[in-house]
Amino acid sequence: MNALLDAIQMVATGEVLVAILASAVYGMVIGALPGLTATMATALLVPVTFYLSPIAAVATIITSSAMAIFSGDIPGCLMRIPGTPASAAYTDEAYALTRKGQAELALGASLWFSALGGIAGTVALMIMAPALAEMALSFSTFEYFWLSLLGLMCATLVARSSPIKAIASALLGLLVACVGIENPGGVPRFTFGSTDLLGGIEALPALVGVFAVSEIMRAMVSAPPPPLPNRKLGSILAGQWDLTKRFQKQMWRGNVIGVLIGALPGAGADMAAWVAYATSKKMSKTPEKFGTGYPEGLVESGAANNSALAGGWVPALLFGIPGDTITAIAIGVLYMKGLNPGPTLFSEKASSMYALYIVFMLANILMIPLGILMIRVSRQVLRAPRAVAMPLILLLCAVGAYAIGNNPFAVVLVAAFGVLGFVMERNGYPVAALVLGIVMGTMVEQNLVTSLIKSDGDILPFFERPVAAGLAFFTLAAIFWPAVVWLIRRLRPAAAAR
Repeated sequence: MNALLDAIQMVATGEVLVAILASAVYGMVIGALPGLTATMATALLVPVTFYLSPIAAVATIITSSAMAIFSGDIPGCLMRIPGTPASAAYTDEAYALTRKGQAELALGASLWFSALGGIAGTVALMIMAPALAEMALSFSTFEYFWLSLLGLMCATLVARSSPIKAIASALLGLLVACVGIENPGGVPRFTFGSTDLLGGIEALPALVGVFAVSEIMRAMVSAPPPPLPNRKLGSILAGQWDLTKRFQKQMWRGNVIGVLIGALPGAGADMAAWVAYATSKKMSKTPEKFGTGYPEGLVESGAANNSALAGGWVPALLFGIPGDTITAIAIGVLYMKGLNPGPTLFSEKASSMYALYIVFMLANILMIPLGILMIRVSRQVLRAPRAVAMPLILLLCAVGAYAIGNNPFAVVLVAAFGVLGFVMERNGYPVAALVLGIVMGTMVEQNLVTSLIKSDGDILPFFERPVAAGLAFFTLAAIFWPAVVWLIRRLRPAAAAR
C-alpha cells in the first residue's frame, strides 16, 4: 500500500503530468502523418528524456507510443493510407466504412476500442509481470542465454517476410553488437583502427537511423498522398456502446491476442493487429462481409494493437528483452535512468513499477478526449506539406543523435543506419530483427561466455536444468524451423511429380 501511495505521489507532479500531456499531443500528431511510425515518434523523444526524471522520461515513451498507434488510424479511415504499420491490417475495412458515409463510426471504433484495449493490456501487465518476476528470480545465466536467443528467433518466426531474410537481419544485428572493446575478452573487434568505434555502436543512434531516417528516404521516393475529402464529421463516439455490446466477444478476444503477441519478443502491435483481424474473419459467422465496411474486424484488431503495447513491456521489464521496437528504445531509457530491467526491479523499486502502471492508465484514458480533438483537427495535420515536415524531422534526428553523447560520430551512425534500413526494407529484410540483434547481442554473448566459464567449457549444463532444457527445445525448434519449411516445400513438388 505504501508503494502505491509513493507511486501516486511520483506521478502527481507537475513535471510528469506535463510530460504525459505534451507527449500525448506529440504522439497524436506524428502518428496521424502517413509514413511517420510510432517507433519513429518514440526514437525522436530519446534526447528529450535526458533532461527528465526517470518516471517522466518513461512516461513520454509510454504515452507517445499509445497515442501514435491510435492516430495512425485517422489517415487510414479518411484517405486509405495507414499512418502506422499497426493500422495497415484494417485500413481497407475502415476506408470502406468511410465510403459508405460512416467515417464517424470507423474513427470512433478505432478510438474507443484502442483505449479499452490499452486499459486491458495494462491490467494484464499488472497481473502477469509480478507473478513472472517471482519465477524469474530462480533463473541462472543458462536460462537467460536461451531466453535471449529465443527472443531473437521468435522475431524471425513472426516476421511477415521470408524467415531466411529475417534470420539474416538478426545475424547482422548481432554482428553490429560485436563492434567495440566492451566484450568478455576486452579485445577491440571490428573497429578498423577507429577510436570512435572502441565504445561500440549504441542502440539508440541505430534505432533513430533505421526507423526515422529510412522513413524520410522512403517518403522522398514515394508518391504524395491523395487529397483529403472535404466533409464535416458528426459525433465521434455515437454508436460505440452498441458496438461494444454487439461485439463483446471479439473485443475480449482481441485484448487477449494483443497481450499474448505483444509479450512475444519482436512481434509488436502491427503483428497483433494482423493476427486479430485474420482471427476475426476466420471465426466470424459472416466472413463475406469483411472488406465491405463491416465493423467486426475493426473492433477486434483495434483492441489488439493497443493491448499489445502493454504486453510488450512484460519481457522488457522482466528480462530486458524488448517485446517490440518501441520497448527496445524504452529499455535504453530505463538503463539510462537507473531503472535496470530485471525481476528484482519489482521488489527493489516497486513504487516505480506502480507509477508506470498509473501512467499506462492515464495515457489510455487521456486518449479519448485527445483523440476526439485530433480527429476534428485532422485536416490541418494531414495537409502538412512533406517539403516542410521531412526536413524538420531529419534535423531533429541529427540533433537528437548528437545530444545522446555530444558526439558528432553519432550523427554519422544515424545517417549510415538510415541508408541501411532503407535498403533492407526495399529488399524485404525486416529491420525489427536487425534492431533486436543490436539490442540483445550483448546479452546473448555475456550469458553464453559466463555460462561456459561456470561449466568449464562443458555444453551439458545448458540442458540439465528443467527450465533451461525447455527453453533450449523451443529455441532450437525456432532456429531449424525455416530449414524444415524449405525442405517440405522442396519435397512436395517431387512427391506430386511421381
